[in-house]
Amino acid sequence: MDVYLPIANLSVNGLVIVLLGMITGVLSGLFGVGGGFLTTPLMIFYGIPPTVAAASASTQVTGASVSGVFAHRRRGGVDYRMGSVMVAGGIFGAGIGAVLFRWFQAIGQIDIVINVLYVLMLGTIGSLMLKEALQTLRPSEKGMSRTVKKRRHHPLVTALPLRWRFYGSGLYISPLAPLILGVVVGILTMLMGVGGGFILVPAMLYILGMNANVVVGTSLFQILFVTIATTMMHALTTRAIDIVLAVLLLLGSVSGAQMGAKIAQVARPEILRLVLSSIVLLVALRMLFGLGFRPDEIFTVVAL
Repeated sequence: MDVYLPIANLSVNGLVIVLLGMITGVLSGLFGVGGGFLTTPLMIFYGIPPTVAAASASTQVTGASVSGVFAHRRRGGVDYRMGSVMVAGGIFGAGIGAVLFRWFQAIGQIDIVINVLYVLMLGTIGSLMLKEALQTLRPSEKGMSRTVKKRRHHPLVTALPLRWRFYGSGLYISPLAPLILGVVVGILTMLMGVGGGFILVPAMLYILGMNANVVVGTSLFQILFVTIATTMMHALTTRAIDIVLAVLLLLGSVSGAQMGAKIAQVARPEILRLVLSSIVLLVALRMLFGLGFRPDEIFTVVAL
């Protein structure tokens, strides 16, 4: 089933794109992450230009976050004050990301920048996840139990001025910490088309020291509004969003999320993390491998 993508200016198999969206949905159902950090590289491997892949993936992440926010809202799992501060930082960061995106695009280096960022990000995340998964599996094989340390916010967060009370998270910290975190995630969302949940969730747990019960819901709340902002900025500045591509991805992610939720109920979390970390590292190695090869077409001609 060939489908023409007007912005990417190429024909693709629509079923393959739906399958890529389904992979994103499965990851969302399994781990509570948007999955955009794998969707964009997979689309690049398929031949979609990195700029279009990154911009369109952010649109798909927006749709995938809506249902998650409502689900966590019903059980009181969203800290709106913390989320609002991170949203403000995320929108500001998205503006910075838009300027960087246009600048790298103007000098003809945006594709390289996106690929390098993904290699660094996926390599780091995959290594940390693999280490954690192996550490979790090792004690269980020996019949030993691990003691879980009480989470506290990072000393650098304690040193920041102007403390606020975030009752939903059980914190009394400076709003500058979540604001800066939001800025970083906003820049990455604009440049890479990712929701940022894979960065937000561990950062909120181990840097801000938030209550684990509100981490995922607050993360999705921030991702929802920041990806809406980045989608609008892409539409107005880069004009790289392919609506046909985004719709196909959404079709797959809706069904994939249901599959992922069912798998999560029966599978061991340690095994799932081990599998995901292996996939992430393989994708990082494949992108690093691709950066070292001379492309078939050295020059790109764009009609203005």
